[in-house]
Amino acid sequence: MADDRPGTSASDRAPTLLPVVAAALVDGEGRVLLQRRPPGKQMADLWEFPGGKIEPGESPEAALARELAEELAITVDPATAIPLTFASAALGQRHLLLLLYLIRDWQGEPRPLEASALAWVLPQDMHALAMPPADVPLVAMLERLL
Repeated sequence: MADDRPGTSASDRAPTLLPVVAAALVDGEGRVLLQRRPPGKQMADLWEFPGGKIEPGESPEAALARELAEELAITVDPATAIPLTFASAALGQRHLLLLLYLIRDWQGEPRPLEASALAWVLPQDMHALAMPPADVPLVAMLERLL
């Protein structure tokens, strides 16, 4: 709802919401795939869950399938993406809403097309890794669920 009160400027209003999707790809041993952000990108060298921005007119599940194809060269059926949890974090003038999905089935072998490295990590071992602020609270949820 817009705030039309006199004296309220755009800078007083809520930041622009940036919805993004991420995947907790889980293998048969309960490990989760993380990717390392490449040098030269914002938050370079941090470990994150693969995923990305939702494009206009795109469902979160379709966005996730597209992002995983672009980033990891794998195929995921959007109907098999299980909503797991979310995180919320300030990101400059925007506010990040990160939707995490559980993925247990995919086709292809993940490759780091847009990352400097990939790693299969048990959730309890993620605490030792440097991760973006929005990803950190998701680790505790994964520990409880996996």
